[in-house]
Amino acid sequence: MAGLAEPIAVGVEEEFHVVDLETRRLVPRAGVLLERLPEDRFTHELQRSVVEANSRPFVRLADLAHDLTALRRTVIAAADGLGLGIAAAGSVPLVDTEALKISPDPRYEQMLADYQLLTREQLICGAQVHAEVSDRDLAVVISHRLAPWLPPLLALSASSPYWLGTDTGYAGYRPLIWQRWPTAGPVAAFSSAAEYDRVIADLIRSGVITDPGMIYFDIRPSDHVPTVELRICDACPLVGDVVLLAGLFRALVARELEAIRTGTGHGVRLEMVRAATWRAARSGLEGDLVDPVEGVPRPAGEVVRRMVDGLRPQLEGTGDWELVSRLAWDALARGCSAARQRAAFARAGRLSDVVDLVLAETRSQEWEAA
Repeated sequence: MAGLAEPIAVGVEEEFHVVDLETRRLVPRAGVLLERLPEDRFTHELQRSVVEANSRPFVRLADLAHDLTALRRTVIAAADGLGLGIAAAGSVPLVDTEALKISPDPRYEQMLADYQLLTREQLICGAQVHAEVSDRDLAVVISHRLAPWLPPLLALSASSPYWLGTDTGYAGYRPLIWQRWPTAGPVAAFSSAAEYDRVIADLIRSGVITDPGMIYFDIRPSDHVPTVELRICDACPLVGDVVLLAGLFRALVARELEAIRTGTGHGVRLEMVRAATWRAARSGLEGDLVDPVEGVPRPAGEVVRRMVDGLRPQLEGTGDWELVSRLAWDALARGCSAARQRAAFARAGRLSDVVDLVLAETRSQEWEAA
């Protein structure tokens, strides 16, 4: 287990949209797909149009990348036999909302009864990264202290420009959908895990949420494994981008653990974090981001490069510098998924082309080829 010095293992939960290959529309067929998948690695989600894959925890990023690629290969092969496609993106543009259903689970059915349209509109997918931190008090403190560094990670993942057939003008519209939940957004400062858990218990007692799993902070201590969990990012079509997020998040956690050990750091203004998060969702990598240190607008590429360079000691310490820096520079060179999706639409004005692009990138074996 990772506390202040041990190697930090990382794992990823990836959510995938299930689409019909003929219509390119989202379809509620995750159930039949899951019947063909190993239940210890794949599970259902709130919507019947979403399948979730769970990696193993790994210390080596290359091992994580191979596991993620193998999981994608498995779910895509199962989908191929059913005339279905697997799309790793925050949203897909073609949706028949009348045909979509909530997964048959008592908890999800209660959420539908309680939250109504908010539940039905969760037609979104994310990529969650877990970084191992065995001390829950540290996990709580880190969850707050890392908040300013999450918007650049969101920008790198931004892949949800379209919502229900419309270009939203955002690179990542999924975070705006997600932030309507009563427990979403950046987490406040807590002095200990005990104080954090008391607040969670108060929220449950209020009746607004029913269990700790409904704590949807952008980053949180996991409620079932000894990790800090990054939750703000869109699902990413390319495996390399998921590996990049995992490597950067682990380095951020490691740097913050060292800062806690040495008693350094500075206060976090949640108002600025919310503003920076909106900026990242709006622009992705194609505009300005808010500098996490100085709080001023800077070109996204400059913010990401500064972040990566600032994490070089941690990345070199785990042997990740060469890989993560290469993945970061590649991501900046090609732009975020939202920009590529808009370029695909611009060529012929067809949203089906956007879906085809995401399907192709999700299927890509670019990691294995590299």
